[in-house]
Amino acid sequence: MSPTIDEIRRAPKVLLHDHLDGGLRAETIVDLARDTGYDRLPATDPGNLRQWFEEAADSGSLERYLETFQHTVGVMQTRESLARVAAECAQDLADDGIVYAEVRFAPEQHTTRGLSLDEVVQAVLEGFRQGSEGRDIRVGTLLTAMRHQARSMEIAELAVRYRDVGVVGFDIAGAEAGYPPTRHLDAFEYLQRENAHFTIHAGEAFGLPSIWQAIQWCGADRLGHGVRIIDDISVAEDGTAKLGRLAAYVRDKRIPLEMCPTSNLQTGAAASIADHPIGLLRRLYFRVTVNTDNRLMSSTTLSREFAKLIEAFDYGWDDLQWFTVNAMKSAFLPFDERLALINGVIKPGFAQLKWQP
Repeated sequence: MSPTIDEIRRAPKVLLHDHLDGGLRAETIVDLARDTGYDRLPATDPGNLRQWFEEAADSGSLERYLETFQHTVGVMQTRESLARVAAECAQDLADDGIVYAEVRFAPEQHTTRGLSLDEVVQAVLEGFRQGSEGRDIRVGTLLTAMRHQARSMEIAELAVRYRDVGVVGFDIAGAEAGYPPTRHLDAFEYLQRENAHFTIHAGEAFGLPSIWQAIQWCGADRLGHGVRIIDDISVAEDGTAKLGRLAAYVRDKRIPLEMCPTSNLQTGAAASIADHPIGLLRRLYFRVTVNTDNRLMSSTTLSREFAKLIEAFDYGWDDLQWFTVNAMKSAFLPFDERLALINGVIKPGFAQLKWQP
């Protein structure tokens, strides 16, 4: 029997690629818009607003998809709103059975009402602490710099400044075309000198050059999405695969791929879940992880992502555990802490579900 959605929710899961400003509750957006005076929402009924986000994001264009964030970011400009959104994020992830999550956000996008970058980070960290309290979840934070702006060094320094109190790494995000990761090379070199972790959005809407630069020029620990690595793999009629040099390097070096199947469909990176590169990449034993990206825009949870993969590829508990252990191995946590979660929480939790009567 395939795992059911309720059983998947009970499994101890790990999430590495989730955007704070892409996972708000629709009800919260309406509340915060009223409280903060934000008057540009396309709808003020939570149900209608939720539907608007889903339809606007389901366009096949990354640029159109990114436009939806003006409304979520628009209501996240005060200490109180940032803390509330972060607390509810931790609660929602815990309710979905996630035991470890890395949630990312761009501090530079939350300063229009006078908050400093430090105040933004402090508010989000406090929210995660509040939301995690009493729940079986640990939330780490990734600070994101926008690739079309010029503040990446500033955000990288911010990430290092807060790395002992909840910030576990750094990221760059935004439209890939025209904004290669090498524009931010000074920030990545600084992070390497500081022994800090970072991931780079690459190979989502742009191809192999973006992935190559992220790895070979910038030294990324992980790839955000990375679906276009499929362009360096050829599959013969008999199903045998031949890897190009870049794909072979990514697999051989066990570079984690933060894949977000539903989101990738919305931005045009794949035509269907069944056609998503994750099927081939899992078969070829790349370091694949499964993620949500933006839970509001994609109307998804990590459990739903797994359920879709089960339906498309006939996966079972062993596959879900494999994805989960991959993610925990790839987390920006000390090795002993990753090992403790794998051996003490993840494997026992999956064993209980696999062998339940």
